[in-house]
Amino acid sequence: MKSEKKVAIVQSNYIPWKGYFDMIAAVDEFILYDDMQYTRRDWRNRNKIKTPQGLQWLTVPVKAKGKFLQTIRETELDGVDWASAHWKALCQNYRRAACFDSVAEQLEQVFLNAENSNLSQLNRTLIEWVCEQLGIATKISNSWDYTLIDGKTERLADLCLQAGGTEYISGPAAKDYVEETIFSSHGIKLTWFDYTGYPEYPQLWGEFEQGVSILDLLFNCGKNASHYMKFVGFSMPKGG
Repeated sequence: MKSEKKVAIVQSNYIPWKGYFDMIAAVDEFILYDDMQYTRRDWRNRNKIKTPQGLQWLTVPVKAKGKFLQTIRETELDGVDWASAHWKALCQNYRRAACFDSVAEQLEQVFLNAENSNLSQLNRTLIEWVCEQLGIATKISNSWDYTLIDGKTERLADLCLQAGGTEYISGPAAKDYVEETIFSSHGIKLTWFDYTGYPEYPQLWGEFEQGVSILDLLFNCGKNASHYMKFVGFSMPKGG
């Protein structure tokens, strides 16, 4: 009997929100789908933090090939000054957070010393660092570790099969284009991830904001971050 394996296939994001990491924790293998087209003004190279003046975007500058006719994997970073600027913004806006010092001590090195030349490398470096902080042990792989076939849904189902997956976990936004019958025809269970119902946590600067970078939760709650997530606590190693 084939053992059950849950797989998710998602484009990499820059310091994503907590729901992204809950999905990683909910599956056995998380495939970074960076062979997809890079999209401007999207989550690939930017995310939000809270400030006394409201929400602020942190955006990583990238180089354009033509009119951004490139995959996320092919997207190169434009310069290095952005890293120190982002770190300064994080320090200015989160230095009063309860767990800032303990988190910042490690994160500063990742931000300022990471040798990443393209967006995929940068995103994966930061995603893996956050997973380590949260105790997430899920296998993370790249879409180019596998063979990519044609067809939007066909490719996702085939990637899942190549990874040995029996269940595909998808974000609800994909309901607009995913053909559910293709997964069922391959014997793959399709499950829609639920991002609703997250509790509020102690947060700086006014009204609570749910959809900000995971760094907001880490700076404010540190090792208690999993108390405000759905799946992370279940994947934490013993003693973690």
